[in-house]
Amino acid sequence: MENTRSSVGKRIRTYREEKNLSCEQLAEQAGISVEQLDRIEADADLPALSILLKIARAMGVRLGTFLDDNDDLGPALSNVGTAGITFSTNSAHTPTHMNYHSLARTKANRHMEPFIIDIAPITADDHELSSHEGEEFILVTEGCVEITYGNRSYILRQGESIYYDSIVPHHVHAYGNRAARVLAVVYVPA
Repeated sequence: MENTRSSVGKRIRTYREEKNLSCEQLAEQAGISVEQLDRIEADADLPALSILLKIARAMGVRLGTFLDDNDDLGPALSNVGTAGITFSTNSAHTPTHMNYHSLARTKANRHMEPFIIDIAPITADDHELSSHEGEEFILVTEGCVEITYGNRSYILRQGESIYYDSIVPHHVHAYGNRAARVLAVVYVPA
């Protein structure tokens, strides 16, 4: 199985070139810097989910296009403990407190993106909110999270969930200086 970290940038570059888009054009359409796109395509940085969504929307493809493992139309089976399908951010421009475990890479043509997300505590109180088209569902499976949604904040504990329109600026982070884990399902219209 191809390593997610080394395949996302390559897939973005391949689709960009197939659409005859320059780095400058795609960066402008996605609202990111050319330098950031260059680092993503070179697999030096793995984009945050919000950045990956912006790139997918700018190219008119599903988010899963960059995460798909194959073209299997059948059901996708996954075990987060053994799958080893993890991506996390390491860019100076994006948060590094979340590790995403994709749960549906083997399902082609999907419209939802399910993830298990491990959330490390962060010290900064100034969270950069993100927004994108679509909807998100989050279920806390371990720990406690705070979700900033517009001008409100919600504290969710293990077993609690939230479903929201992701066009509203939002941010998810661990609460109480302790790590957390969530099941997140992201839907982005094609």
